[in-house]
Amino acid sequence: MSRGCFIALEGGEGAGKSTQARLLADALISRGIDVVLTREPGGTPGAEAIRELLLHPPGEGWEAEAEALLFAAARSDHVARLIRPSLDAGKWVICDRFVDSSRAYQGGAGGIGDEAVKTLHRIGSGDLRPDITVLLTVDPAAVTRRLKARDGGRSDAIGGRSTAYHTTVAETFTHIAAENTDAFATIDGSGSPNEVHARVFSAIEPLIGRRQ
Repeated sequence: MSRGCFIALEGGEGAGKSTQARLLADALISRGIDVVLTREPGGTPGAEAIRELLLHPPGEGWEAEAEALLFAAARSDHVARLIRPSLDAGKWVICDRFVDSSRAYQGGAGGIGDEAVKTLHRIGSGDLRPDITVLLTVDPAAVTRRLKARDGGRSDAIGGRSTAYHTTVAETFTHIAAENTDAFATIDGSGSPNEVHARVFSAIEPLIGRRQ
């Protein structure tokens, strides 16, 4: 049995990752591909418990270093208990966020640095990387409209951070993708969900041919 394919969708708040992950999963399933749709932080009982701590933290919340460690712990459990076993079973895994979110949020905007995040990933998750990472980019004005419609003015502990924080997140994503053009597909996330899906599917379609 051949190994499955690992696809991660990345981007800032309101980029449309969750919607596009679902549309991509549906498109692949319709082509007879066995798909596992998951998310970060989360995907396993242990990682979902950590997700709750991260998005709704107790007390005054987490410093950047503690936040990075929690994300790495959630990812380690996710990789060990769901992602690697699914790939080994020949399934395709579509993940709403993966390690590049930690690189952009905690490493870039949080200030702990890229090397620290990558070291945690090597220790906790064996440096597992997606076969392709789809980075969705959206105009800030469109993001504001989407978040208002999605959250009704209420955001979690990370989504509700300052504009400057999220600007740094976006800049860091752009930098990461520019340095890894072979592993990234940067997709314009503006337009209707179906229009964006067509762009996303076009980017990953070559992977289907290679595994058939």
